[in-house]
Amino acid sequence: MAAVSIAFAAPDNCKGPRPSQERPVDLVHLANQTMGDKSLEIEVLQMFARQARACLHEISSGDFKAIEAAAHRLKGAASAVGAFRVHAAAEALEGNCGDAATMAAVGIAVIEAENFILKLCR
Repeated sequence: MAAVSIAFAAPDNCKGPRPSQERPVDLVHLANQTMGDKSLEIEVLQMFARQARACLHEISSGDFKAIEAAAHRLKGAASAVGAFRVHAAAEALEGNCGDAATMAAVGIAVIEAENFILKLCR
């Protein structure tokens, strides 16, 4: 009788695709932003990776105004593509520009997102 209930149980995904906060980039969010266009997704992710790297360069400058501006740009770009860990780290940095641990957290989040993007682009 257990086999019958397992065979006819509702699937886990009965509510449709849900955003995944577990990946460095939420692919469901990205697909919604690009209307499912896979080539556009890759293009947008590659642009994000370049912009994130430029922002990291500015963050390492030591100038608090430049750090705050770069963190703000990075926060917006990350939110647009679904890189929510990068968004959260950049938001924390924007509010506390002088904290080295927060800067490191941004760097780690960006590197994780970049590696994920590189794997997708293969």
